[in-house]
Amino acid sequence: MGDILKISEAAALALHAMTMLAEQGEGRHLSTKEMAAKLKASAAHLAKVLQRLEKAELVASIRGPKGGFVLGKDASEIRLLDIYEAIEGRISPTRCLFGEPVCSRSGCILGETIKSASEAIIARMADTRLSDVQERNAKRASGGVPSAESVGPAAMPVPPGEETFR
Repeated sequence: MGDILKISEAAALALHAMTMLAEQGEGRHLSTKEMAAKLKASAAHLAKVLQRLEKAELVASIRGPKGGFVLGKDASEIRLLDIYEAIEGRISPTRCLFGEPVCSRSGCILGETIKSASEAIIARMADTRLSDVQERNAKRASGGVPSAESVGPAAMPVPPGEETFR
């Protein structure tokens, strides 16, 4: 199941680093080295990711030997989609699993399944704020169970007639 959604290492680092910064609280920063150690990642690769996030104004850097990074905006103003697109570029729903459609049929043999799944993921990332993730993680750490309202969208869109279990 882990292979159904592929996210690049750079995008995964960006999402995790931003969550770590959000959890630091206002005015507190983390160095690239600290984040890389916690993420078990290359500090050089993470530094490149953070540069892209800084260019997108999602983080701000603090220069100097005791420097690091802080969020560039309030966590409630940053969507997961903003973070993802700062690394990967603008995304749009895909209709085909291949880069270029290879089917000779008039439409996809899978129908609208790929497009609707793609749209649902994009919508979920657009509707989920960094503050939603931060709140969910804080509740999880304290042993509480977050409510659906506290973590952004309650569920992915479900096609009419299909049940979902929560």
